Amino acid sequence: MISNQFLSQIDLKREGIASFDAYQFSLNAVRNLNSLKLHPGVTFLVGENGSGKSTLLEAIAVAWGFNPEGGSRSFQFDTRASHSNLHDHLRLVRGVKEPRDGYFLRAESFFNVASEIEKLDEEKANAPLIGPAYGKRALHEQSHGEAFLALMLNRFHGNGLYILDEPEAALSPNRQLAVLSHIHQLVSDRSQFLIATHSPILMAYPNATIYHLTNDGIHEIAYEETEHYAVTKAFLDNHERMLKELMKV
Repeated sequence: MISNQFLSQIDLKREGIASFDAYQFSLNAVRNLNSLKLHPGVTFLVGENGSGKSTLLEAIAVAWGFNPEGGSRSFQFDTRASHSNLHDHLRLVRGVKEPRDGYFLRAESFFNVASEIEKLDEEKANAPLIGPAYGKRALHEQSHGEAFLALMLNRFHGNGLYILDEPEAALSPNRQLAVLSHIHQLVSDRSQFLIATHSPILMAYPNATIYHLTNDGIHEIAYEETEHYAVTKAFLDNHERMLKELMKV
């Protein structure tokens, strides 16, 4: 059945992989992957550090045509070639409609994207400036968190595919709530999100699909069943008791 969403499914072409003992293919997120169906609105990838969710997310972004370090599909710079060839082994099941907008936000390399924007604006004197699309202030003139928020509020135009790797990394709880609200506005404007996150605030987005990456496979999970929700709730409900246990000598 043909889908109306931009990206409906991710398949791993397992027959072309020589060994699942090699790095990247040995990661739980890859080793256990067959097919991953995406929500038309918001899909989350959650899991422990080292589970491979960022590696998988990056491969999906590169397979779609985004630059490995982030940005829109028009960004083709390379600060340090560190991405894997996992994208060559993914099959993206696309819908009949093409998004008008799109962006790959990779928290750890967003600084490089901001630097590339400044570089391009300096080099291309006769071309329209890129920087103003991200807001009135240059990204490097803002804190990390302010730049993240400026990106989402100014550059994401709707009717787009947005792939975000740990967007909460530089955001305060209040700013995460602002991002959550803006995600909803963009979803209402026919946008689709694929997000790797540790944030119990972001993953609370209503009706989203949450995939938990574990040693045993990739499983869909309810928000209240995530470790992120359970641990945060337990701590906030009785932080004094938990701190007492954690700080026993």
